[in-house]
Amino acid sequence: MLKHRLIHPEINAILGRAGHHAKVLIADGNYPASSTLGPNAELVSLNLSPGIVTCDQVLGALLSAIPIERANTMMYETSGPYALAEDPPVWAEYRRTIESAGLAIELVPIEKWQFYEAVATSDHVLTIQTADQQRFANLLLTIGVRMEG
Repeated sequence: MLKHRLIHPEINAILGRAGHHAKVLIADGNYPASSTLGPNAELVSLNLSPGIVTCDQVLGALLSAIPIERANTMMYETSGPYALAEDPPVWAEYRRTIESAGLAIELVPIEKWQFYEAVATSDHVLTIQTADQQRFANLLLTIGVRMEG
């Protein structure tokens, strides 16, 4: 019986094999998850129906199970048809979830094409594809070191 909130067997198995510096992508419903996997990454699709499940729900479950040392968002576009004038609302949700988990981790945006490059590395072990409809909700987590027994 697991004591944390993450109960998905395949995700637990992948995370159990992952170590320090491994990267986990929580992908929104618009992210090209099947074509941007790193060479060692596995894809788990949790996109049941539009909006179910959300990236923030996945983040909460992951934070209950693994140590995180870095959180990178995909920087939003400031011009063009998908432009935003300020941080996407989902980023405020992430900040609340991270704070609620007792962590002092800042969200660090990465330019869109550099974000894709960061995901394509050999450290990328898992993409969790959601059906989150919010724009620029992609979140790349770097696993930290477990400090307690």
